[in-house]
Amino acid sequence: MTPPPSAFATPVPLAGRTVALEPLARADAAPLAKAVRDGELWRAWYTHVPEPENVPAEIDRRLALQAAGTMAPWTIRRQDTGAACGMTTYMNIDAANRRLEIGSTWLAASAQRTPINTEAKLLLLTRAFEELDCIAVEFRTHWHNRQSRAAIARLGAKQDGVLRNHQLGADGSLRDTVVFSIIASEWPAVRLNLHHKLELLPEGKTRAPR
Repeated sequence: MTPPPSAFATPVPLAGRTVALEPLARADAAPLAKAVRDGELWRAWYTHVPEPENVPAEIDRRLALQAAGTMAPWTIRRQDTGAACGMTTYMNIDAANRRLEIGSTWLAASAQRTPINTEAKLLLLTRAFEELDCIAVEFRTHWHNRQSRAAIARLGAKQDGVLRNHQLGADGSLRDTVVFSIIASEWPAVRLNLHHKLELLPEGKTRAPR
């Protein structure tokens, strides 16, 4: 049974072995400002990561989009320390066509190249395809964000194309946006691949939940 449109913009708690996704809240502002300082993430010119002092405004922006029904925002939290380490969302929600984008994601430098991103994407994709009955999930990133492009491809998403001169940056630069997607028929193989990746982690890392 197809869920109501409101479900798409409802950030329910999601938890795995290494990561917990919690509904974004204004109370997360201070720990998220600390997390964004880890690696000075806002300095990368091809990303849209808030500076520490702008984190409260970014939380308000995301919560306003949630209220409008176009975004479901989460705080990313480490399970080992309990520390907030980033943000992620369902965005550009099109409930009528059962489509959404996973994006506006950033992770503290210390959480990068760990199982956290892989397991977070597994949790988000599982909800999208198995609870919200999505027919497709998109990922978008800047052409010059090669790390992000590689990470999306490793999830099992396929590149749909490049939107040339898609957006204007705050500095006036033009952004070419690379669009990837996973469609419903591909989800079983993608899910198996993600579980396999998490199971092959080095000694001392945790396995994905069954």
